[in-house]
Amino acid sequence: MNMAERELPCEIYRARFTVDGNAAFLREIRTIADEFETHIILFDADRLAGRDHVEAALRHARRSWAGGEAIANSLEMEALLYAAGTRQCQVASSFGIHPGENRSFVAVCPPAPGVRDRLAGLVRFVDEDWEEIGPAKRALLADLFSITPEEVAVVGEERFRELVLERVALLDVYR
Repeated sequence: MNMAERELPCEIYRARFTVDGNAAFLREIRTIADEFETHIILFDADRLAGRDHVEAALRHARRSWAGGEAIANSLEMEALLYAAGTRQCQVASSFGIHPGENRSFVAVCPPAPGVRDRLAGLVRFVDEDWEEIGPAKRALLADLFSITPEEVAVVGEERFRELVLERVALLDVYR
C-alpha cells in the first residue's frame, strides 16, 4: 500500500438526523459512499470525547487497515472499534448510529467533491460546538471506557479527554 493510502485524508462534519431503521439508513449511506468511491463513517457524538476522539479512531483504523492487521472487514467498522476502544463489533456498533435522533460526527475518507451535497439529503449539517464534556457526559464516558475516579484523580479533571484517547490507543496493545 502506498503512502497516500496509508495517510488517507478525511473531512469531518457535524450533523443531526433521525434514523427510523439502522439497516435502511446505512444502505443509503453505503450507496452514496460507493457512488463517490469513498468511506463514510458516522460516529455518535454523545459517546465521543469530541473531534480529537474521531481523529484518533480514524488514524488508528487507517494504520491497522494499511498494515493488513485490521480486526473488522470494513474500514468503517474498524474506525468504530477504535472509537469504542474494543474488539467487540456489537459494542462498537453502538458508537455509530441508533434509531431516533442522532448527533453525529460524519467522516468522509477520502474527501470527495459533491459527497457533502448528496449527504445533505439524509442529514442536516450543523455548526455546533460538541467539544464540552459536562458532568453527565463525563459519567457516561467514564462508564463506557472503564475510567476510574482514581485515574481521574491522578491525571486531573482537565485531562479526562486524554484518558479516553488512551483507551483508543490501547486497542492496539490488546490485539
